[in-house]
Amino acid sequence: MINYPDIDPVAISLGPLQVHWYGLMYVVGFVAAWWLGCKRAPRIGLTKDDIGDLLFYCAIGVVVGGRLGYALFYGLGQWTADPLWVFRVWDGGMSFHGGLLGVLIAAWLFARRKQLAFFTLADFIAPLVPIGLGAGRIGNFINHELPGGVTSLPWGMPFPGMGPEPRHPSALYEAFLEGVVLFAILWWVSAKPRARGLVSGLFLLGYGVFRFMVEFVRMPDAHIGYLAFGWFTMGMLLTLPMIALGLVFIAWSRHQPIDAKV
Repeated sequence: MINYPDIDPVAISLGPLQVHWYGLMYVVGFVAAWWLGCKRAPRIGLTKDDIGDLLFYCAIGVVVGGRLGYALFYGLGQWTADPLWVFRVWDGGMSFHGGLLGVLIAAWLFARRKQLAFFTLADFIAPLVPIGLGAGRIGNFINHELPGGVTSLPWGMPFPGMGPEPRHPSALYEAFLEGVVLFAILWWVSAKPRARGLVSGLFLLGYGVFRFMVEFVRMPDAHIGYLAFGWFTMGMLLTLPMIALGLVFIAWSRHQPIDAKV
């Protein structure tokens, strides 16, 4: 058994101003996406300034979509009881699936502005996302969020506030699979031109499969619990459409020309 690291969720405190590690993880994700995006921007005819604009669009999509997604999927009762709660983002509560929808809308608007095919831009964006996902999960771990189920594995950790039993560090599992592994796959596949839609499909399929796997050892949200069978969670339910769409896009890409701009 390993002791849970005692890391203060507040990284920097200057009087009333507090900067949390979780917020810094978003910064890490966007800086990494900007740097990687700039390296490949010429492939689709974009400049460094365009990448900055694209990330601004996506940042709004992540925050607005992530918060609204959490409110709809996980906190509808709380939102109904307190309509202003949705604006108190500092109270926590962001949904990946909502953030993804927000980013897709932002990408669609940006693609129209730049007269790019949507899937050309989506295939460009997909490999830039996993580093931010992994960093966000590390932020969850520091914040004592996403507890796992009890385990006898040697790397189990007693979760703060949940007794002495060792538990799966599910946030670290997700950081590794959704961050490191997914990035490695997508960056390698997209290293040369591919059929339009393939990289996007691989992103949806890869994230969906990895998230579905981890949900087996991750505790469900306490106010929702398991939806069915004593193991099926809201995360699994929201992930199934991603897996299905990923397979559809991969199959569809086989009939698409190789996008020389990707």
